[in-house]
Amino acid sequence: MKDVLDELAAARRTMGTATLPAGDAYTIELQRTYDASVDDVWNAVTDPDRLGRWLKPVTGDLRLGGSFELDGGEHGEILACDPPRRLRVSWLFGPGADEWPGTSELEVRLSPGPAGHTEFELVHAVAVGEPMFPTYGPGSGGVGWDLRLLTLAQFLADSDAFDHEEFETSPAGREFAGRSAVAWGEAHLAAGGDPDHVAAAVKATTAFYVPGGNER
Repeated sequence: MKDVLDELAAARRTMGTATLPAGDAYTIELQRTYDASVDDVWNAVTDPDRLGRWLKPVTGDLRLGGSFELDGGEHGEILACDPPRRLRVSWLFGPGADEWPGTSELEVRLSPGPAGHTEFELVHAVAVGEPMFPTYGPGSGGVGWDLRLLTLAQFLADSDAFDHEEFETSPAGREFAGRSAVAWGEAHLAAGGDPDHVAAAVKATTAFYVPGGNER
């Protein structure tokens, strides 16, 4: 597997704004290039068997207008599907999530890159009133997506060579998660975040993803 610093540098992280049915939202945005065709990447993010091998097992009515549920409890509806370029879903998770419809949406966009590569963009929009942000900032979702997109890179390279659950508890995985928390703090600052809030959020995110580790 590539060095964790190489994998961390492979993604570009930004924060932005959006409007959801529930109101104003902030976005966590990840962009990276995959050494695979658009059709292959699209299949990896939409085929239930392949999706379950790098993200989580998924069930449901997997078509436009249908609903889905991941093995970890994340669930929602399929709002837009334009093969092989764009997928948008509502994304709910946690106790009482169904009482807050329209508060979280996830969109994946694919475009052809040079030499048969794929430009991949993930945008997760979350309503401003979402309760995790004051404590964790964009790292509340950003670190998890960093880990999953790293897993997707390994899956596309060799579908049998990587166990993401084992990696996340390994020294390399913990190092990656801790550095990801710092990287999301940098994105938060670049978006105008208050330095004191950013520092506290990075500390809390690091403690969550790297329990017992050194807080950055």
